[in-house]
Amino acid sequence: MLTVAYIGFGNSVTHYHLPYVEKKKEKIKVKYIYRREEDRIGDTERETWYPNYTFTSDIDTIMDDPEVNLIVINTPDAFHVDYSLLSLKKGKNVLCEKPFALTKKAAEEVFTLANEKGLIATANQNRRFDADFLTVKKVIDSGVLGDLVEIESHYDYFRPSIKENKRMGFLYGLAVHPLDQIISKFGIPIRTCLDCRSIDNPGISDDYYDIDLFYDNGFKATVKTSCYVKLDYPRFIVHGKKGSFLMPSLGHNSNKKYKPGPIVLAEENYPEELWGTLSYINDAGEDNYLKVPIESTDYGAIYENLIAAIEGKQEKIVKDIEVLKVLEIIEDGIAVAKEAKE
Repeated sequence: MLTVAYIGFGNSVTHYHLPYVEKKKEKIKVKYIYRREEDRIGDTERETWYPNYTFTSDIDTIMDDPEVNLIVINTPDAFHVDYSLLSLKKGKNVLCEKPFALTKKAAEEVFTLANEKGLIATANQNRRFDADFLTVKKVIDSGVLGDLVEIESHYDYFRPSIKENKRMGFLYGLAVHPLDQIISKFGIPIRTCLDCRSIDNPGISDDYYDIDLFYDNGFKATVKTSCYVKLDYPRFIVHGKKGSFLMPSLGHNSNKKYKPGPIVLAEENYPEELWGTLSYINDAGEDNYLKVPIESTDYGAIYENLIAAIEGKQEKIVKDIEVLKVLEIIEDGIAVAKEAKE
């Protein structure tokens, strides 16, 4: 049995963890949710939605409980490493929200301690299990596109108010996911090319990025975000030597509306107009054009892997080298953004 304590109680926990964990009660028990006392002021009603969990502001309560064997860290980014190290020192396995750390060096410190302790520490790169990305992987793995030439990953907005943003953060908050998706599928790139900057506040923000990752045989993956895109691009564009695949945007999670109370997972039934579009030439030389149904999101998959990894039955699905490479690219991107000029 995986017995879990969460550190933090923000949207990440209530939207992307608890609804999936609740479906696995035969394997996973949520025992605690730790919140700092100052974070609970005026916000205790939400705690009543989860009567089976113990809410506490005493960190030692969860760290000293021998039943707890996994700490899930969902705090602001600056506290990720400190809580990860504390948990490992207390003999707990760790699942940490993105970004796993703010520097590659700090992440290496966490992984080193985990290895010394014989524990699991990994990043919650849950976007590997997004419906759209799983659909793209299904098409690529089918082989109908032939040798891949390029893939573009777009996560765009139309937010002219971004001109008021005068701080770094987009690379850590957004790029971390599509970069991980690409690296999880295609591996560590041979080289990268980074255009990271701000349209309105160059040198001050990183709210525009266009990152190219180059692989063998001329294959290139592009990860891009802009806040000045009024008409949606496809979420993914994939071109191969035998065909192409377009995966539409399914909309931003931040735009979804929820009623008060625990998030209940609804069955995903995407209309056909949101299905992917596939066109390819088959081995007989015939032209094929079809719509591809969308796979189902499963953020609970990482917990299944954690259970097996802790029991020594599987390797971690999110590998240390992948986490470190993503952080390295982000650090390089921030350096480029800081150097940007008008």
